[in-house]
Parts: sequence; C-alpha cells; structure tokens
Amino acid sequence: MDRRGFLATAPFVAVAGVGPSRDWLVNTLDRPPSSGGRVGIEDVSAVRNMFSAFQRVDIFQGGGSGRLLLARYVTRHVYPLLRRTYGEEVRRALCEAAAEQTYLLGWMAYDNGEHGTAQRYLIQSLRLAEESTNAALGAHVLAGMADQATLLGDPAEGRRLARAGRAGLARATSPACLADLWCLEARALALLGDRAGAAHAVAASERAQERVRPEQEADWAAFIDVAYLHGEHANTFRDLGDAGAAEEHARRSIGHARQQKRARRGAMSQAALAVAHLQRRDLESAHAAGLRTLALARQVKSSRCVEAVQDLRQRMRPFGRHRLVADFEERAARFVTAA
Repeated sequence: MDRRGFLATAPFVAVAGVGPSRDWLVNTLDRPPSSGGRVGIEDVSAVRNMFSAFQRVDIFQGGGSGRLLLARYVTRHVYPLLRRTYGEEVRRALCEAAAEQTYLLGWMAYDNGEHGTAQRYLIQSLRLAEESTNAALGAHVLAGMADQATLLGDPAEGRRLARAGRAGLARATSPACLADLWCLEARALALLGDRAGAAHAVAASERAQERVRPEQEADWAAFIDVAYLHGEHANTFRDLGDAGAAEEHARRSIGHARQQKRARRGAMSQAALAVAHLQRRDLESAHAAGLRTLALARQVKSSRCVEAVQDLRQRMRPFGRHRLVADFEERAARFVTAA
C-alpha cells in the first residue's frame, strides 16, 4: 500500500514477474504457521462473502471506486490466513478464495488504468488458483490476462493466453468462462486482421453462452453475461470494420446493460455503437450515441470509459469542423479533465 504510487507506474510486460510470484507463494505456503488459530471453512466463507460485495462495487461503480479498500482488506486479512494452520480441504478452499480476491484486485487496477499493478495481481492470482486445483478459476484468470494483453497492444499474446485458458477448461466445466475466452480470442483475432477466425470465435462464444446456467456458475462469472459478451462482440466487429454487425451487438448489449443499470458496460457499448455510426458516415447518430456514452461514463470511475471517450474523439475529428464534432469535443474535453 505504501508503494502504490510506484506500482501504479510500473510498466506492463508480457509474462513479467512469474518467477518472483512463484517464489513468494511457495515461500508463504511453506513457512511455519503463524499464530492466530486454525483456519476453518467458516473463515473461507467470510472471505467469499466479501468477494461478492466488492465485485458488485466493481460492476456498478467501476474499478477505481473500491480497489484501495479491497487491497487493504486482502493484505491485512486474506493473505495472513495463508500463514495460519488448516487442513488440506480448507487449504484448497482458502487458496481459491484468495485467488478470487487477488484476481478482482487485478481487474479493478486494470479498469483503473494501473496496468503494471494489475499484471502483478493477475500473475499472483493464477498461482493461487493453481494451488487451489480449480482449473476453471485458473482459466478465468488467464482470460483477464488475455484481455489486458490485447488492450495494451499485444493481440498475439492475448490470443495465446485465451487459448491457454481454453486448454485449462478441458479439466473443468464453465460455459461462462468458455464464452469469455472465445470472446477474447475474437477480439485479438480482429486486431490481427483474421476476419474468418474472429467470426468463428464469436460464433463459438455465442454457442457457449447458450449453455450458461447462472446458478451453476461461480460468483466470479457473474459479469460474463449477454450485456458483457455482446458489448465485446461489438468491439470485435468494429475493429473488423463491419458496422452492421457491430451495431447489432452493441444494441443488444445496451439493452441488457440498461435493464441491469450497469453504467460502465452501457458506456462502452454506446461508444462502440457511436463508432459503428461513424463507419457508416452517420455523424448525427454517432453524436447522439457519444452523448449517451458521456452521460453513463460520468457515473463510474473507470479509465476504460475515459479511453472509450478519447477514442471516439479521435474518430470524430476527421469529420472536420462540423458543429456536432465541435459540440462533442467540448463536452468530452470537460469530461476527460474532470475524470
């Protein structure tokens, strides 16, 4: 916590920190137990209840809203539990719960634009998931790492990580996680210019999503739903230049996000819709979608929403000095300054 300023500026580097993370975890688990009593399954349940609460904060308010509070809880309460005594069943459950919390920390840092910090949390979460022997959770962590790699300009690495996650699901069942991994592979393939591969991956993601039964999925899969998946598919087709498909998926995402009152997802899908309109040279519709993006983005603390607004500003500028471009530029500049 004292070094968060340094960590926030540390760069993202593909596969960086795997060795140190492995050393930290092995050293922690192999140390003699600390005082504090034996850990029971009820202690693990309490950690999981806190995960659900913090995940709702992330989904509805953005990663920047609760990350530091979660970091304090994890470092002062969750990680110290790993140093106490427990049976093998509790050990696996505790590592699983710690992996979930650490992943959420990484995801919140990612959404808040702290990519070096996010990467380190995600790597640590993957190691904890391995210790828990929960293959589906490990695949979920790899999905987060794939998303980050693609966002930061390395879609080839994003594709490899998504495929590694799918390989891990050979030992577990989670249609939601599978849908996410196919979705993220599609995003990467679109940026790599593989139209056929991206379309195939989107279709595979939709087939997996049809098999999702929310009551049978883990809590960490709660955000992997039609609002999220169609929003990401909209971005895939946006990057492929297929404005029709991008608009269709964006509108489906927007409808579900509105019902759920998910401002972050709504903002990002409105931005994708605006870009689809721009690709069709429909500046008036793009402007309207852009204003809706701004209205929703103001409701959350998310650097990804800010980046979506910035991207939209750049895409509007080739339309010159049109009054709608000037109006959106002025509103967006105020939003970015405030954010």
